[in-house]
Amino acid sequence: MRLVTAAEMGRLDARATEEYGIPSLILMENAGIQVAREVSRLLAGNIDGKRVLILCGKGNNGGDGFVAARHLINNGAEVILFLLASERDIKSDALTNLTIYQRMGGKVYSFQDPKDLNALRLALLSASVVVDAIYGTGFRGDVPELIAKAMTMINESALPVLAVDLPSGLEADTGKIPSVCLQAKVTVTLGLPKVGLVVEPGASAAGEVVVVDISIPGEMIANTRISRALLTGELCRNWLKRRPAMAHKGHFGHLLFAGGQTGMAGAAVLAVSGALRSGVGLVTAAIPESIYPLIVPQVPEAMTWPLPSVDGALTGDSLQEKDCSPFSAAVIGPGMGRRPESADFLLALLEAVKGPVVLDADALFALAGHIELLAAAQGPVILTPHPGEMARLTGLSTAEVEKDRIEVAARYAKEWGCVIVLKGSRTVIATPEGGLYINSTGNPGMATGGSGDVLAGVIGALAAQGVDAVHAAALGAYVHGLAGDLAARRYGQGAMKAGDIVDFLPEGWTQLEQAAMNLDGKQVAL
Repeated sequence: MRLVTAAEMGRLDARATEEYGIPSLILMENAGIQVAREVSRLLAGNIDGKRVLILCGKGNNGGDGFVAARHLINNGAEVILFLLASERDIKSDALTNLTIYQRMGGKVYSFQDPKDLNALRLALLSASVVVDAIYGTGFRGDVPELIAKAMTMINESALPVLAVDLPSGLEADTGKIPSVCLQAKVTVTLGLPKVGLVVEPGASAAGEVVVVDISIPGEMIANTRISRALLTGELCRNWLKRRPAMAHKGHFGHLLFAGGQTGMAGAAVLAVSGALRSGVGLVTAAIPESIYPLIVPQVPEAMTWPLPSVDGALTGDSLQEKDCSPFSAAVIGPGMGRRPESADFLLALLEAVKGPVVLDADALFALAGHIELLAAAQGPVILTPHPGEMARLTGLSTAEVEKDRIEVAARYAKEWGCVIVLKGSRTVIATPEGGLYINSTGNPGMATGGSGDVLAGVIGALAAQGVDAVHAAALGAYVHGLAGDLAARRYGQGAMKAGDIVDFLPEGWTQLEQAAMNLDGKQVAL
């Protein structure tokens, strides 16, 4: 599902009016109708006599709220509407709908003075639901003090909040919450989902996100270049490769894994296991000979290259005369070690492997301060850093990376010419061409040692099978997160370990392959 910025959505709205002749008043009417419908759904279809508290700002978001208010009245609800602006500031379509609402007998309560907090407090005591139509996609910065107090009061009331387009206080393009934000149970987003609704902390504030049709022509949306997308099962299953009936193991690629050291054999096992559970035909594990006896019993399906090492770690001389030409992709780094010689080993592999390479863990450590090594790669490069590793690669602080994950991933994917999988809650996959995917799967239970090793193996397996680097990274992140969600359902987030993710990869792949398309083209719950 494609994601838009505030500016992109604004351009789509404008084009619907200018190119198709759809009046903006009609778009607002449709938005308000959809909001009213979702209020009814939230109240289990029983809105007759229920009190609905609606908070409206001065812009188009408030206009959507005015439309919803009169449709709710027509369906038997009692509406209590607070206007968080002067009526003199209401313009254009929003003013038209405010006027209609008032002519229907709808009352407007002013909220511009601290004493109005008492009236709001009383309204909350009798309301069944709150509709948030204060701020729309144009919101930036801090919420004014009086409105912030109102938001805090609403959040503390524990009433269900339905947000129009996005929760007030949330920035549409970044998911940032600079000060205070309404915590929605449901967000009814209009036309297309906004980026800020699917990245943290915005995703948590948005609750259930429901995308509704407001009559923007589908062909216009389809023909508009939008560079961001949310990874869903419906999208990811398009990238699965069919397995021919007459296939043999050679059809599905040969992956080289390179890593592991004394004391870190588990990283190699997890990465290789993730690959073996992700459809690759053959895996060869290039590992220090000192840990060979530990690896083979745990992954007997993999072939091995026991390599000479220094103090149990691989070096530039470890490859010797090994021929890397049979490999269609490589995963380098998990458990490899952080000796000065590790950079030499990384360079030797980048020069030897002709296909895509996934660099993870200790390979990223070796790469920090030596980004020029990427120029030696013979094929596409996929980096899979967590925020701390990304900070070390870029020279930023971890806090700076976390503050704007999308911008950081996008900037360096373009600058370094590689695919970046910036791990964490709502993993971001950025491409050198400016494309961006945000993952919808995964949970905090996956924040455990070895989880990233499994992901590297999954992505490497897909790349070895011929899935292009971008889709291998995106599909790998999605299924890895899905397996983690299945594991959490079985064991609970606190009890999960990385091996559980490997164990649930088969079910994750099965669910993806068998997923039924359930889009009706009009309304989709994320």
